[in-house]
This record gives sequence, C-alpha cells and structure tokens, in this order.
Amino acid sequence: MKPVVAVVGRPNVGKSTLVNRIAQTSDAIVHESRGVTRDRSYHDAEWNGREFTLVDTGGIESYKSEDVFSAPIRDQALAAAEEACAILFVVDGTTGITEEDETVARILKRVRKPVFLLVNKLDNPDREDERLWEFYSLGVGDPLPVSALHGHGTGDLLDEVVALFPDEDELENDTPDDGALSIAIIGRPNAGKSSLFNKMIGSDRSIVSDVAGTTRDAIDTVVEHAGKLYRMVDTAGIRKKSTVYENIEYYSMVRGLRAIDRADVALLVIDSSTGMTEQDQKVANLAIERGCALVILLNKWDLLTSDNEREHVMESVARRLTLAPWANVLRISALTGRSIDKIWALADSAAAARATRVSTSALNRLLTDMREFGHTVVDGKRRLRMHYVTQTGTKPPTFTFFVNHTDLVSDSYRRYIENRMREAFGFKGTPIRLRFRKKEQRDDKGDK
Repeated sequence: MKPVVAVVGRPNVGKSTLVNRIAQTSDAIVHESRGVTRDRSYHDAEWNGREFTLVDTGGIESYKSEDVFSAPIRDQALAAAEEACAILFVVDGTTGITEEDETVARILKRVRKPVFLLVNKLDNPDREDERLWEFYSLGVGDPLPVSALHGHGTGDLLDEVVALFPDEDELENDTPDDGALSIAIIGRPNAGKSSLFNKMIGSDRSIVSDVAGTTRDAIDTVVEHAGKLYRMVDTAGIRKKSTVYENIEYYSMVRGLRAIDRADVALLVIDSSTGMTEQDQKVANLAIERGCALVILLNKWDLLTSDNEREHVMESVARRLTLAPWANVLRISALTGRSIDKIWALADSAAAARATRVSTSALNRLLTDMREFGHTVVDGKRRLRMHYVTQTGTKPPTFTFFVNHTDLVSDSYRRYIENRMREAFGFKGTPIRLRFRKKEQRDDKGDK
C-alpha cells in the first residue's frame, strides 16, 4: 500500500504546478485563475525508489459570504490530514500571507501530521530570504523556498518527505497472511456501501476477528462464508463515523484509494436511482489502474419501477464502463437482500481470474494463430512482428511481448490483442497488463 502525500492551500498558489513537477506529469490542470482545480486529483509519484500517492486538494476556494472561508477550507484541510503521511502546505511567496493562508494554518496546527510549509514562486534563489521571514508568523514550522515552475527546492523537499514514510517491509506485512480474500467496497457517498457491508457480515455470518488495518482507526473485518475467509477492507463510512467530515467526496476517494491498494477484489457500488456517473467511472478506473479485480453492483435496483428506468441504468453502465467490459455486473438491493449471496461467488471468480497463470506454450500458440490469421500494423516499409510472449506476473495477469518495433504498437492494436487473449483464456472480472519489449535482431554482417 502506498503512502499518501496531500497538497493543500488556497487557489492559485501553484499546487497543480507542484503536483505536475513531483509526479513528472502534466495532467493536473494549471491556469492563472482561482479555483480551476475543482475535482480532487490523484497521481502516482516516486522518489529515490519509494512510490507514493500524491493528492491535489484543488478547490479550496473562498465563497463571497459572511462565513468567508471556514467550510470549504476546513473540510479540505482536515480531510487531507486524515489519511496523509505528510502534508505540503503551499503559499504564494510573491503575494505574502492572506487571510485564507492563516485559516489553513490554524487548522493544520491542530492536526498531528508532519506539515511542510512551502513558499512557492520564489524563482530567484538569491533573493528568497527576503520573502521568507513573514511566513514564520503562520506558526506551522520553518518556511521552505521552492519554485514549482523551475523545480528549485523540490529535490531536498522530497528527500525529507520520503524519509517520513514507514518502512516498505512494514507496509507489506501490515495485512496478516491468513489466506483470506481481501474485498473492498468502494463507490460514491450514499450509494449504499454501509448497508451492503452490514448485510454481507450480517447475523448469518460468522465474524472471525477484527484486524487493525493500515489506515489509522480503520478496521478490517474478517468473516467466514461457506467455509472460506474474507477480509472486508475498510473504506469511507463503512465502519464508523470517525469525523464529521467523512462523507465529503475527497475523504471518500482517499479512503477508497487506500482500500483498493490493499484489496484483491473491489466491489463498486452504484446507486441505480441515478445510474453510473462520471465519478463512478473515475473510481472504477482507479481500481483498474491499481490492478484490482472488479465487480459492479447496481444497488437500489428495487427502486426502479419501469423498463425505461432499468434500460437507462444499463445504458449508463455500458457507456461509462468502456475500460472494463470484462467486469461482471450484478443487480442488487442491500435493503431487501436481493442477490447479496451471489456477490461472494462473483468475488471468488474475479479473484481466481486475477491469479490466473497461462503456460508459455499456450500463449505462443495463440501468438502463432494471430500471426497467421490476425491483422498487424504497418508503417511504410516497417511491419510489426511479434516474436514471442510469456507471462511475467499475476494479480493482475501480466504478459510481455517481444516485438521488433515497440512504437508500432498502437492503442487499437493493444485492444485487439487483449480481446483475443480474453477470448482464449477468459480473465473475466480482472484487468490484464500487456508489456511490449524490443527484441533485437542479429545481423550477420553488422553484428560482431
């Protein structure tokens, strides 16, 4: 499970630019206006061999009301503190301290998490000391000069941040190896996750033990069903209301991320009364990116009274689930208990597919078949040739293809190969990974 680092601060101080710099990406929106980043963004990052999740808490903005800053800033800063190993508090060195900065600082002083006060936009190292002194008055530690735009100061910062992470062995060994299948119930707030959890571990189940999870104050519940152990991995709102802020979208997403990292199978709960939304799609994609098996549960199906309503929901799933047409979809009602018992078998099936190992001979028979009867990619005089394939990992199944030109492998050709592999070997309920490596061809004339 990856440590979480949260980036907080008022709008337009350079949070997204800093995120792009640390994550070495450009997918965080950067614009010179307030409040551009309205959705929380989650990025995989790495420094000195340590991987972590970087969370941009964009959207901390003031509202023109008498209660100027309190609600949005308090909620975001406290939610960030709940899950982070470290908090990067970003301020603007060119404008000085604002009332919004002071509000965030007051909140962060009450949380027991390491806070790094980053004075951003100090692009001239020779004059940075002139702008640092006033930020000591925020009372959250020594201000550190950085330039997210040019990268100045970020390396030293990351050295200190990574040093705070738990040992990797400690993270790996946090979940007991008792043979239980880890299941995370994920989804948007109010989709029915708590009701489903309670129904699945109801009085007809044998609760074996409560095991402390990696998330502070989170509890994983181990239950027995049909003679098999399952660890229900804690996600937002399932176990207890640890804070009054737990139902806000940011907190749910971070808790969901951490649960997915510890789970074998993710149960994505969707509110059938609204259909599959863009936010549901984002949560599904997070599970897929992290290699988690996936089962889609259409909860509150009993509330749909017409064929038109039911068709609308199924159409929304087909439209939003283009990255995972392989996921099983089950119509349930956590309230009435409809189809709840079927979930266990689907979770087992998805987990088995995620652990599938295919022999090298079977893979290369399929490869021979694709070479003879399938299409390939041609670019001028260059033709893509796939020489060999082998499985290089499980959970999820990962396959490495040795080809002559890796740059000829287009997204559409990747989809074609994945579809052929799923036709041949199944993989129902799990993502698979396809890697392509260049196979060097020996030339008798030029190779010595």
